Amino acid sequence: MARTVAVVGASRDRRKFGNKAVRAFQQRGYHVIPINPTTTMVEGLAAYPTVLDVPEAIDLATVYLEPRIGVTVMDDLAKKGVEEVWLNPGADGAKVVARAQALGLTLILECSIVGIGENPNIY
Repeated sequence: MARTVAVVGASRDRRKFGNKAVRAFQQRGYHVIPINPTTTMVEGLAAYPTVLDVPEAIDLATVYLEPRIGVTVMDDLAKKGVEEVWLNPGADGAKVVARAQALGLTLILECSIVGIGENPNIY
């Protein structure tokens, strides 16, 4: 069974990393759930406003949000029971990292697209 990944900050704009991640994780066989409060679809997938709105379990999340927004999302990820959280470059502000650590989330501070073995430049 495929692992479920929430792409927090998923975008409909194919030039943005929040969209490239959706496509890269799909390419690697993950069950992808886009998280974006301003759209209902990303790359043909149903998008949810927050991870708390997702009716199923989420194995990991990859975050593409400005730190001022991302810090508030860490609480939602903890409430949802998401243990593994990738904070991509630009989303890894000190306050976000500190909040995630305080909540006991397992953090990976690197580009998740590269982390799963894909090249973001091809998407």
